Amino acid sequence: MKTTVAPYQTSAWGLRIVCKSGQTFRFCTYPFDVTMSNATVYLAAPGYEQSSIHNTSTMSAAAIDIDGFIDTAGITRAMVASGLFDGARVYIFRFDFLAPVEDYEPVTCGLFGKTTLIDNRYKIEGMGLTDALNQTVGVTYTPLCQHTFGDDPKHAIAGAVCGKSLAALQVTATVTAVTSSQVVRFGALSGAAVDYFANGSIKFTTGDNAGLNPLTIRASAADGTITTHEDFYYPVQVGDSAILLPGCRKRKVDCQAWNNVPNALAFWDMPLSSQYVQIGGVS
Repeated sequence: MKTTVAPYQTSAWGLRIVCKSGQTFRFCTYPFDVTMSNATVYLAAPGYEQSSIHNTSTMSAAAIDIDGFIDTAGITRAMVASGLFDGARVYIFRFDFLAPVEDYEPVTCGLFGKTTLIDNRYKIEGMGLTDALNQTVGVTYTPLCQHTFGDDPKHAIAGAVCGKSLAALQVTATVTAVTSSQVVRFGALSGAAVDYFANGSIKFTTGDNAGLNPLTIRASAADGTITTHEDFYYPVQVGDSAILLPGCRKRKVDCQAWNNVPNALAFWDMPLSSQYVQIGGVS
């Protein structure tokens, strides 16, 4: 049973999106912006629409979808395209617009997944938290390390982490040359080992790409040239600054290069299917 229920005569809906980066968006179904009792402001911005909420008495997850126009309600094309809303948490509640209180009558909460851009519109699909029960959990036997590179307790598997500190490894550098929409060069990185940053990430702190989600690095050369898997969101200019993190391809040779073999969660000597199906020496 709910502990509080908004009066139907003066009720309105509140929607709060909390991205993994910490950036928060707040909207409400009211003609004017609403300031809650905790001083947070919920925008009555047009240009977006939320789907109806489907809940059942079974354990099936509720569906939560958001549709809207680009560059309205503070949501830009770059935000959607960069994956800012991937994995974001969404909270929906009802409140009394005469005495607005955030999360007064909680309705549902969930996680955002797939985002789609169609012309100047976007669609963000979400599922209720119950959907987490449908996910496969546990340790899988693989020849590649299963840890996320970097010492992040949130990515712990079987109570263990990679053990490397990304804060000590990150490098800030400035672009000195631009070759294409995927290839740039940082003069300060000249002399680094080949592919030192491969499978790492690059996040711009200045320029048109500042504040957008990091991109994965495909390859890095000894002269400081960085190649990404995807195009940069906006054209990169000489003088733009970025934070770069080295990566790990999760192979045995990579763990050895990082002197981190004891922390590897991999099964390098796992037999192939052609081996473990042999019985009594007969394949």
